Amino acid sequence: MDKDNSMTFRLPPRRFQLSVSALAFLGLMTAAGAAAAQDAPAPAPAAPAAAPAPAAAPAPVLDPKTVVATVDGQPITDGDLALASQDLGDELGKVPADQRRRAVLDVLIDLKLMAKAATAAGLDQSDTFKSRVELLRERALRNEFFRVEIDGKATDDSVKKRYDEEIAKVTPQEEVQAAHILVQTEDEAKDIIKQLDAGADFATLAKEKSKDPGSAKMGGQLGYFAKGQMVPEFEAAAFQLPVGKYTETPVKTKFGYHVIEVTDKRSQPVPTYDQVKDQVRQMVLRDMFVNAVAQLRKDNKVEIVDPALKAAPAPVAQ
Repeated sequence: MDKDNSMTFRLPPRRFQLSVSALAFLGLMTAAGAAAAQDAPAPAPAAPAAAPAPAAAPAPVLDPKTVVATVDGQPITDGDLALASQDLGDELGKVPADQRRRAVLDVLIDLKLMAKAATAAGLDQSDTFKSRVELLRERALRNEFFRVEIDGKATDDSVKKRYDEEIAKVTPQEEVQAAHILVQTEDEAKDIIKQLDAGADFATLAKEKSKDPGSAKMGGQLGYFAKGQMVPEFEAAAFQLPVGKYTETPVKTKFGYHVIEVTDKRSQPVPTYDQVKDQVRQMVLRDMFVNAVAQLRKDNKVEIVDPALKAAPAPVAQ
């Protein structure tokens, strides 16, 4: 469905906070995504498949101890290249794939040359530099702690268990699948109802007469929606209708007059484990991280001596 020209009578998306149940939010997002997919135009027929491209040759297995270059006798190894590639991240993505390995090597060569010059100039002896090195060391250790003690211990079983716990808290909402015909006047809507009473096809009338261009081309179909997603007048009428029935009188909203047909009702489907396992894993990791930090603070003496910092409220975790 055209994003700019249709579904104007839907309410703006609600904002949710990850408070009582983060997975409930994920469930709603999944359902919203499914509804959006139903609202989208049918895809055009696929073009004939092109001949499959030949498989790329597997990347060679590199020994991290292999020396690839030296700078005044100091070795640069494949392991150094791999570590630097991780550190460069997004910047390296801008370099053509066949040039990345050499680009990383050039970065390391320049780095070693400048580090040597800085050391010769005594720049590594200042208190500021030493403090910066210590901060970088501690950051690296923090990241390694997270990798080994948290990420490395978040098992598939613990993620599945958390998914099951959160799903058990979710009460699926009722959803309605409906179609509508939107016109500007009450008389137009009444005339459409008369034609339906006489046996006219709802989808055909929607394509011919509806002023909602996005749903009109799909026979008025809006997909599934739950309570709170449509303007109140439209919602009330849709949820009161039995499946297979249309409104016997026009439904007025600020957008015009609607004739609504309900085509199905269901309980809102909860997301499957495969759909949300990555998000659930992030929840598990966050909880493990928070608990680990809390335990470390409990096991060690932490004293804030600056009066202003001591009085300041702790930041709220996002």
